[in-house]
This record gives sequence, C-alpha cells and structure tokens, in this order.
Amino acid sequence: QVQLVESGGGLVQAGGSLRVSCAASGRIFKINAMGWYRQNPEKQRELVATITSGGHTNYADSVKGRFTISRDNAENTVYLQMNSLKPEDTGVYYCNANVEKYSFSISMDYWGKGTLVTVSS
Repeated sequence: QVQLVESGGGLVQAGGSLRVSCAASGRIFKINAMGWYRQNPEKQRELVATITSGGHTNYADSVKGRFTISRDNAENTVYLQMNSLKPEDTGVYYCNANVEKYSFSISMDYWGKGTLVTVSS
C-alpha cells in the first residue's frame, strides 16, 4: 500500500506565508507526477500545482507568482511554499501522487487525507 501524509497546515494572516509538505511511503517503485489540490465548502476540489519527476511545474492561474511547488525525489516528498496568502486560499489542501508500485506496473493515483490552511483577513 502507498500512504501520503500531509503536514504544515495552519492559520495565517492574509499576506503571510506557509509551507505544506507531503511524504509518500509504502510500496513505491517510482513516483511520476505529484501535486497539490485544494477544496473549500463553496467549491469543488481544484488543482493548485503539479510537478513531474523531472521537475516540470504547472500552476493554477490564481496562485501563479505566489506559490512554488518543489519535490525531493530521494525522500518521496513534495512541498508547496505559499506566499502572499489571501483569504480565498483557505481550504483543505490535498496531496496527490501518481505511483508505480512495481517495475513496469500500471501507475495509480493516491491521495493524502488533507491539511487545513486557513487565511484570515
């Protein structure tokens, strides 16, 4: 089995910064793309940022220039540095990883349980 565990959420004032982390563990041969998604009660889960194993990144327009995604392939960990936070960034942030459990196996998507980020105005 593969587990994703997020950490680093919390309460921050608007304009502040926060970094969330996600560590993958378990039966892992290779992790392809990793990413962060978020959800709040008013919206469906939405993509925040993704990063490939080679380091290519993609961001939602709403976070470009403020958020930075990075990963440590040796540690199977992905990070999201969030700067200039806004109240609309509030939500539960979920980690996603596309994982091959064995050599030449079909890759599958796994999700963490989420970490709450609250930005006060």
